[in-house]
Amino acid sequence: FLRDARHEPFFLYLAHLYVHVPLYVQERFARESANGAYGAAVAAIDWATAAILHELAALGLDDDTVVIFTSDNGSRGVDGGSNEPLRGAKTTTWEGGMRVPCVVRWPGRVTPGRATDEVASAMDLYPTLAAICGATVPADRAVDGRDLTALLLDPEATSPHEAFLYYWMNDLEAVRVGRWKLHLAKHGRPLTELYDLEV
Repeated sequence: FLRDARHEPFFLYLAHLYVHVPLYVQERFARESANGAYGAAVAAIDWATAAILHELAALGLDDDTVVIFTSDNGSRGVDGGSNEPLRGAKTTTWEGGMRVPCVVRWPGRVTPGRATDEVASAMDLYPTLAAICGATVPADRAVDGRDLTALLLDPEATSPHEAFLYYWMNDLEAVRVGRWKLHLAKHGRPLTELYDLEV
């Protein structure tokens, strides 16, 4: 795909199956894993990421390509996966179910090694990538995401989200404002707990 698309703007979305159960991994990764099939699955993702970055460099595209590595949810907390030290797992609105790493590589624009604790969401990728590409987001519909371009480029930028709402199905389970997260329910059961996420 990269070789065929190298002369035009392109978008590649690669959703790995590797760390999703049931775990299927190549024998070469399984043999070297110290954490069973899950560790082998993580190694397979590392290998695939390196292959993509190598190909971008070989095609002379690496300086002009935004690469985003992230996840849609935390681990289930079984089969070798862990969200420690965060509480909760996939399908929960505790931090272990929702907070995931996001690594952005954009040479010459995003400072290597810089980290931020600002709140962002996968929903923000659509308006962010549209802004980076000079496209406009349709105004005739609601778009939940926010443009994160300033957050990517400016170390002093703050999250474009004044508040962040955590849903499970149709229920509002928690609300985060800055360092504070108020839990209102858990899978249909009322709950009132306030947490300081910076402690």
